[in-house]
Amino acid sequence: MHNVATQREFCVNYIDTLRGQLQEMGEGFIATLPSLAIALFIVLITWIVARFAVRISDMIVGRTEIRTSLKNLVDTLVRLTIWIIGLFVAAIVVMPDLTLASLLAGLGIGAVAIGFAFQDIFENFFAGILIMLREKMRIGDIIECEGITGKVEHITLRETHVRKLSGELTVVPNSILFKNPVEILTDQDQRRHDVVIGVSYDTNLDHAADVIRRAVENCDGVLATKGIDIFAQEFNSSSVDFMVRWWAGSTPRSKWETRDKVVRAIKAALDEAGIEIPFPYVTHTFKETVPVSTLGDSSKPTP
Repeated sequence: MHNVATQREFCVNYIDTLRGQLQEMGEGFIATLPSLAIALFIVLITWIVARFAVRISDMIVGRTEIRTSLKNLVDTLVRLTIWIIGLFVAAIVVMPDLTLASLLAGLGIGAVAIGFAFQDIFENFFAGILIMLREKMRIGDIIECEGITGKVEHITLRETHVRKLSGELTVVPNSILFKNPVEILTDQDQRRHDVVIGVSYDTNLDHAADVIRRAVENCDGVLATKGIDIFAQEFNSSSVDFMVRWWAGSTPRSKWETRDKVVRAIKAALDEAGIEIPFPYVTHTFKETVPVSTLGDSSKPTP
């Protein structure tokens, strides 16, 4: 009977303690209802203000003409700043003991852990910001990087969309474009192109250079005013090679089109001038006289 009474007393005390804790929690929740209502109102105001982040960023940037991707970055940063301030104010209303120092300390520890876990993501994120701040490599440029050649279609905070010349879309992490050399083919409207042309060894090189120059100058798409370079480059196995250089449009299509016209024009001009574009010759040398039979008498060797 004594054990039963002891257990009953323990249960009663446990229930009373639990009831008291629940009552205190309920009273505390009721007491914080005004603060929660104010905090929710602040969050609502924050949401309304964040919706006008575009207008706020326009006021910050002004009428400065900046690329679309950088404008989107400013909009995102303004919206993020509004939400951070709004949520911090709402948290202070609910928890008056919360201070900026304690919040920053907690965020610092969390940021270190998150930084190690999402290192690649943050690397691409910051690389995207730096790429957007660059003056070079805009949307529409044709670039070449790490074996990828194509047109830049879209730049985000994490990746860049490059449409290859054959039509495929390549999604390139921003860290690759930031850490590796990027060749911007369309940075200027014109760039120089070249082709190698060989002529036979018995050709007058000055005359051949004049023929080639006149042919290239008359090609459509070639910017003759910027100069045409024709250099005798090397002695090849069966020809003397000229390096022919000219200026034309900077896009790959302009390169291919003008090269096609230049090669056709040079071939036609050299043929008209009687200048040979040789193919490899093979000369056989024998130490002794090789007998050659005539068509009529195969028994008599020819010395």
